[in-house]
Amino acid sequence: MHPPISPSELATLIDETDVAARRLHRKLALPAADLDDLRQDLLIDLICRLPGFDKRRGTIGAFANIVLRNQCSRIAIRHHRQRRAHGGTMLSLDAPVASSVEPLGCLLAESDGLAAWHGQDRDAQADIQTREAVQSALARLPEADRRFCCALAHRSVTALAAEGFGSRSALYRRLADLRHVLTAYGLGPSWDDLAAA
Repeated sequence: MHPPISPSELATLIDETDVAARRLHRKLALPAADLDDLRQDLLIDLICRLPGFDKRRGTIGAFANIVLRNQCSRIAIRHHRQRRAHGGTMLSLDAPVASSVEPLGCLLAESDGLAAWHGQDRDAQADIQTREAVQSALARLPEADRRFCCALAHRSVTALAAEGFGSRSALYRRLADLRHVLTAYGLGPSWDDLAAA
């Protein structure tokens, strides 16, 4: 059992969390309402990691700073990945559209599809062309590279290395080479398209 923390240590944890949450909130340009949720998520993660704190190795402030920095990086990566998956910044359905006083949610029909509701500007024809380009590029690859691309669409490089596809460094080199090959086939460097195939 971890010894209880003092009120001054608790104040330090809260202060460090507040600073980290404000910094991340500003960096990600999140709505004002998300600040409290972000602060709470960071504080909960920090409290869960307190058993790893050793007073002989440093102060609780330094420990909190390292834990918060790492967790902020993970949140930022997850946030950017979600933005990329949605085709850029996410729009609020309550936001007014420049050409109208009505909010975006009132202007979208159900037949516009899920992409329109998430603020994406893709249409069905572009999706079909992208899918055909991905299939054409994958058909030109050797069988081993096709299996690698299909596995990469569902698992991380670390997971593939653990499954015996090779070392992480070799997989990253192979991935860099494949990006060039797929770009030469006209697909471009985006691996998001592979996940859709």
